[in-house]
Amino acid sequence: MQGHVNWRDYAPAATSRVREATEWSVTYSYRATETERPRVLLIGDSICNAYQGRVRELLDGRVNVSYWASSKCVTDPDYFRELDLMLSARPLDMVTFNNGLHSLTTERAEWDAAYAGALAFIRAKLPRAKLMPVLSTPLKDPALTAVSASLNETVLRLAGEEGLETIDLFTPMDALARERYWTDTYHFTPEAVGMQAKILAGHVLGALGL
Repeated sequence: MQGHVNWRDYAPAATSRVREATEWSVTYSYRATETERPRVLLIGDSICNAYQGRVRELLDGRVNVSYWASSKCVTDPDYFRELDLMLSARPLDMVTFNNGLHSLTTERAEWDAAYAGALAFIRAKLPRAKLMPVLSTPLKDPALTAVSASLNETVLRLAGEEGLETIDLFTPMDALARERYWTDTYHFTPEAVGMQAKILAGHVLGALGL
């Protein structure tokens, strides 16, 4: 059950974040009125938007799926307000949380603090739900992959401090051939997306004891 927690207490007081030319958010809740099965909320960006359908297929009949995919960095002034809306929409048993690839150029100290605030907010809002941070994927470009890896170091540090298990999408994807499994700098072929979905689904089922 969601707690009465004010998102403003966890959001950055100020940010230097410059918004992208086009900002977007996509959210679906499948079997939205059903409460007999546990529900997982997948949070991320276009990578999440790609794998959510396959995750839903793999969990069908056992776990209901909601997802929120967005271009917004955790430092965006609207991020925590939208996050609060998603966490409040319906009862949740688990949240998988990613924010990174739209933060590759964000001022690092601001991102570190906002990401930590987001984890704290989710835990305060949903104290009984399982929370698993998801490591950001590598990119076709080596320099950008290094930035993603650096962001993941912060995620691993914070998760370790909070005793949270992480979902590693970076390591298995980084081992793949770029020319075969990437469609552009950021995104993956259906085969690679399927690999990501299997990893996510396995963690969800394990965390929920299924």
